[in-house]
Amino acid sequence: MFPRRLPWWGRGATCEPWQLRRCGERCQAPRGVNTTAGQEQQVGMREKLLEEPRTPLERRETETLFQEQPEIENQYLEDALLRNYLKAHLPPQVLQEVNQDLERFGNRLLTKIQPLAWECEWNPPVFRPYDAWGQRVDRIITCSAWRRMKEIAAEEGLIAEAYERRYSNWSRMYQAVKLYLFSSSSGGFNCPLAMTDGAAKVIESLGVPGSLKNAFDHLTSRDPKKFWTSGQWMTERRGGSDVANGTETVARKQADGTYRLYGFKWFTSAADSDMALTLARVVDAEGCVKQGSSGLSLFFLKVRDEEGKLNNIQVQRLKDKLGTRQMATGELWLNGAEAQLISAEGRGVASISNMLNITRIHNVIAAVASMRRMINLSREYARRRVAFGKLLKDHPLHVQTMARMEVQTRGAFLLLMEIVRLLGLVETNMASEEDQLLLRLLVPVAKLYTGKQASAVVIEAMESFGGQGYMEDTGLPVVIRDTLVLSIWEGTTNVLSLDVLRSLTKSQGQALAVFCSAVQKKLELAASTAELGPAVKQMHDAIGRLVQFVQGAGSKGTVTMELAARDFSYSLARIYAGALLTEHVARPGAASTDISAAGRWCSGELCPVAAELRSGSYEDGAVLADSALVFGDPDLPHAGEGGSQT
Repeated sequence: MFPRRLPWWGRGATCEPWQLRRCGERCQAPRGVNTTAGQEQQVGMREKLLEEPRTPLERRETETLFQEQPEIENQYLEDALLRNYLKAHLPPQVLQEVNQDLERFGNRLLTKIQPLAWECEWNPPVFRPYDAWGQRVDRIITCSAWRRMKEIAAEEGLIAEAYERRYSNWSRMYQAVKLYLFSSSSGGFNCPLAMTDGAAKVIESLGVPGSLKNAFDHLTSRDPKKFWTSGQWMTERRGGSDVANGTETVARKQADGTYRLYGFKWFTSAADSDMALTLARVVDAEGCVKQGSSGLSLFFLKVRDEEGKLNNIQVQRLKDKLGTRQMATGELWLNGAEAQLISAEGRGVASISNMLNITRIHNVIAAVASMRRMINLSREYARRRVAFGKLLKDHPLHVQTMARMEVQTRGAFLLLMEIVRLLGLVETNMASEEDQLLLRLLVPVAKLYTGKQASAVVIEAMESFGGQGYMEDTGLPVVIRDTLVLSIWEGTTNVLSLDVLRSLTKSQGQALAVFCSAVQKKLELAASTAELGPAVKQMHDAIGRLVQFVQGAGSKGTVTMELAARDFSYSLARIYAGALLTEHVARPGAASTDISAAGRWCSGELCPVAAELRSGSYEDGAVLADSALVFGDPDLPHAGEGGSQT
């Protein structure tokens, strides 16, 4: 695990020998090297060390690396894109209030919350099945910093803000921005907040019935003593997203109208939560259950009773995960857990879909936040690190690589903001039918695309630190590990790509028509900006190729569309993000960097599905060719078979 000190950007850490700026040594740099103040410290310290008597090399027990650490400041004030976006979209009075709170929150994150995040990483949850006397207790022990994160989430209204709707349709965007700033400093607590938000959304969509009002009030409370978090218990022993065929948990109705749940939940994130929503199959009077998705119903349950005892739940173990180790993810046996049916019988999947939409949006928030954090650190490092006689920021190739990461992050950020803008309209009954169709389409598109983007960007950013990026005590590997789950959680890329196709099919083509119309409107706004001429043309070409693909693929059957699903979803993401980037430039006061970002994005491959179609990737023989590449040619003998004998 981590050594007992904060990583580079943790405030309040003890000064280490390699923290040169804090040591304050300044000496003259050697001739021929261009320096800044930070570089002078680094070179000066080396000269000073050379002048001092040293132990002979063969007798030194340790050697210390001398590099300047990057430091982050208030992440809200440093995020020009975020602040400019809010300025362009929020009403003036809302902007004034929100701006003040976000600046305050940025300071709190820097000075109070980030240190707690590292405490959560250093002290992951521990499972204690028995007490000292052999009694089964099934205690999941979390650290004080994790519990403090829960209190902070309530104090800051990280869930409440979206449901109080103080700022009408802008409340959801305000909440999303706070979560975006919080995410990379949350010590993994952003995950239980995602499910808590999702549970609140499900209950709200049901009209907050009297039997669930107490739960809703707890989920949306600003009082740390009352605030609840929720779990989302769907994955079972067969694992994966196929809950229709993988759910074995059954629900037996009791005389008082409640149900008892029996089954095994194989992957329960935030297993220390106060409540959960879960799927199960109701046992009928003959003792039978209905299979498939139409046999699933949605249930609410409290994890513990008023005395703190588990609700007939047994913890089998905690998961040993690659990342998000700060959060308890467990395997749970439900052995008669008391629960309440909250959906119509057999309508569990439809009812929990509201939860999935919210948790997928949280996934996008985490993806964009991780990209922004790593780029910020990489940028600060480039301003301090000297290599080959000059700062990294003075190496053109290094800066080009960082610029490409920045463009990706900007596109992802604007995609996120568009989704929460639309969600805010839907939640306040201000959305048109077109807005609703667009939101339904963009949520899985954004989730799958930003999950892949984040993995690529954070790994590229890690490389920008050289060997230091691979060192645990820098804290950088934590960001990498916690980011890699984002392409898996809440639906893998392929699963969500197929969900995108279902969205289009269910709307009978309306969703795609709305998508194209929205892109065209944004391009019309950008058309008056001369510098965007090439980008707008590239966007129009991409839309044309997308429509042409859909028209051609429609006559080729379902296999063609399934093979193209992933590339098609990528095309939707790239085209819409390109439209958002050009629209952002069209606003008054756009900076030259905004124009550059839009131009660079639009000069890339915006419609990969059309390019792959031309290459024959979706032809009739593609399935067999793919299978032969992966599993071997069935017409050829396997190793050891059919060879000549002598």
